[in-house]
Amino acid sequence: MEITFLVSLLLISLLNTIPFSYGVETISGNKYITQNTTISSPNGRFELGFFKSAQSSNYYVGIWYKNISPITVVWVANRVTPIPSAAIHSSKFRILAGDLVLLDGAQNLVWSTNVSAAKLRSVLATLRDDGNLVLSDDGVDSKTPLWQSVEHPTDTFLPGSKFGYNKRTKTKQVLTSWKTPDDPSPGLYSLDNDGNTAFQLWNGTEEYWNSGPKFGSGILRTLSLKQSPVFNFSVVDNENESYFTYSVIESVISRWILDVNGQQKSLTWLEPTKEWAAINLVPAQQCDVYAYCGPFSICNENSSPLCACLYGFSEKQRGLNESFQGCVRKSRLRCEETERFKMYTNMRLPGHPQNTTAGSEAECESICQKNCSCTAYAYINYCSIWVGQLFNLKQLGKDDSNGSTIYVRLAPSEFPNIQDTNSQHLSGKLKVVIPSIAVAAAALIACAIFYICFKRMRTALKTTAEAMVQVIDEDTDENGIGVQFFTLQSILEATNNFSNANKLGKGGFGPVYKGTLPEGQEIAVKRLSNQSRQGINEFKNEVVLIAKLQHRNLVKLVGYCSQLGEKILLYEYMSNKSLDTFIFDQTRRLLLDWSKRFDIILGIARGLLYLHQDSRLRIIHRDMKTSNVLLDEDMTPKISDFGLARMVIGNALEANTKKVAGTYGYMSPEYALSGLFSIKSDVFSFGVIILEVISGKNNRAFFQNEEISNLLGYAWKLWNEGNIMDLVDDSLHKCCKEHEVLRCINVGLLCIEEDPKCRPTMPNVFSMLMDESMTLPRPNKPAFVTRTQTCNDSSSVPPDKPCSNQLTFSLEGR
Repeated sequence: MEITFLVSLLLISLLNTIPFSYGVETISGNKYITQNTTISSPNGRFELGFFKSAQSSNYYVGIWYKNISPITVVWVANRVTPIPSAAIHSSKFRILAGDLVLLDGAQNLVWSTNVSAAKLRSVLATLRDDGNLVLSDDGVDSKTPLWQSVEHPTDTFLPGSKFGYNKRTKTKQVLTSWKTPDDPSPGLYSLDNDGNTAFQLWNGTEEYWNSGPKFGSGILRTLSLKQSPVFNFSVVDNENESYFTYSVIESVISRWILDVNGQQKSLTWLEPTKEWAAINLVPAQQCDVYAYCGPFSICNENSSPLCACLYGFSEKQRGLNESFQGCVRKSRLRCEETERFKMYTNMRLPGHPQNTTAGSEAECESICQKNCSCTAYAYINYCSIWVGQLFNLKQLGKDDSNGSTIYVRLAPSEFPNIQDTNSQHLSGKLKVVIPSIAVAAAALIACAIFYICFKRMRTALKTTAEAMVQVIDEDTDENGIGVQFFTLQSILEATNNFSNANKLGKGGFGPVYKGTLPEGQEIAVKRLSNQSRQGINEFKNEVVLIAKLQHRNLVKLVGYCSQLGEKILLYEYMSNKSLDTFIFDQTRRLLLDWSKRFDIILGIARGLLYLHQDSRLRIIHRDMKTSNVLLDEDMTPKISDFGLARMVIGNALEANTKKVAGTYGYMSPEYALSGLFSIKSDVFSFGVIILEVISGKNNRAFFQNEEISNLLGYAWKLWNEGNIMDLVDDSLHKCCKEHEVLRCINVGLLCIEEDPKCRPTMPNVFSMLMDESMTLPRPNKPAFVTRTQTCNDSSSVPPDKPCSNQLTFSLEGR
């Protein structure tokens, strides 16, 4: 009996010291968290515990999404004071003297809520369903928490939280970015407000964005936010506080973060693809983040990588996973008269200029030359000089009228053509002889280089299965196509040997992979299959055409490869993939409210308008469909896949082909039946896309009954019955502008009319979409293109349907 009693006492004492089991939702006096235990929110969405990144040996206590991989942390307790791995053993996150505290292995205090609630009898810490860690004296039902994590955010703002300013206590919430993607310690950037300005983004003490002078509905416009069935945004401003908050439907997982790159991002988790999609970016352009590239560098949105050093400067050393840190001079300035200035045109000027009076650019240069601390100058009706480091230089586009010219000071060694003052003492004879020798030496070197390059080129041509001559010939302009050629080896390295983990999808012409170039640029790699219908002519066609086309609604070609029998195209990577993955997916389509869908329709129209009229080449795409419309991180649509596109000469509007190729459901009847294609063929395809975007239904997969076997017939039936709003996607009914929807449907039906002469041109289409005062004609009966099954088609077909081999349709998106 005594032994049994002693064993019982021993077990009881052990139970009082062993950490509580995984899954408990609270921390109390005898329940705490160790390295190997966690607690979860009641709904199982969030988890609290110790974590560390793969690149660090430090441990932190944080909150993350329980069922999302890789780990996505939304709050960190000890981001300033991490626990080294050597001290993690016996570390505890617990309640002590009324406070929630973190103790290291030696029981030293690392972090505390510091609310001094020792007089309370029972203090609990609870992880709630919204991801909020609450310290209270009576548990979950407490209406006045002693402390809560949402009032002390790190880099993340969750639905249901308040982000704003307390007018009574003069306190505010502040988001501070992580230092690097693997280091949660405070980074360079912060987001806050002071009660007068609603939101402000900072790089240290430099403000680079704000949402306006005060809280109000204008914040939503500044952030491009609109109410929808999925998202509900609120702005509150009263005598006690001013704040912003938002909510989402239960099935949607959303968070706002201040990223390590200085951008505020609204992210939504997409369960089908297991990734976070960016819905909103502030500022929209990375280069608008103050000093993003560091000192003495240029940020250029149209180049990759974004950041580059000024001439005469080299990149600073940076650690693993650290972004570009800026540049340092290769040669020091010594305040010599021989120091000169290098000109940079069409630039956004650096911050903090010192303005002075000067009557001319030459006088401005002289002022800077005489000031040993002056590193650059600019003259725009007045003289501006910069002392010390240059921050926030940005290369602007050719069409941007806000660009200025700046001159950056460099050491004499950076200008090899500047003669040394001693050269003035050379005799006249030497001055003649030395240049002559230099010219002769340069000629010899040029000949040698030419000979070596010739030999290498001949060797390369022998080992290349398809020479570049086969790909790009006299059709290109005399200056070449201006697109980089990549070796097959570099593409294999970028895609990890075309691994399945990098595979984005597969189309009719072959698989597409995600790749990363050495400088970090993400790309989409289209590898044409040997069995693909796209041969060398289509490949050459796509390279040449896209290289000549430049528009924000056309996908950008990064490069190409034609080695060892491979035909590969490298495009800019579109993080949100193609339009069809959104509008035909029951979950992702909820992310597209009417405003976004209307912007997408307008973007596609702008791209086609450019192809048909505004580009120096008149291009007919011939394969317009939702899977060939890609979406970038801002949901901007970009037309892709120009393998079937054709250039027509001069003012020609149509052409004919013996080879009909395209996609069932999007081909116009005249093209499918007789091979006649024109700009009106693209207009027909665009009309189908409009109806699909509005309805969320796929024309190729739509079937209601024997009489109505496609979306076009269904839309025409509803139009005639006066019930056309029944066509609209259910998720749009509460948030759409009915007059805009009706106008778009009307335009869509005009585009799909059977007679191509009755269809509008893209300029007319764009005008009808934009000009609400324009009276639209009533559409005629559209072309109900029905599918004729081919004998070789592997898709299932009802037994009573005829089988014909007259036409070939592409049944899968390429």
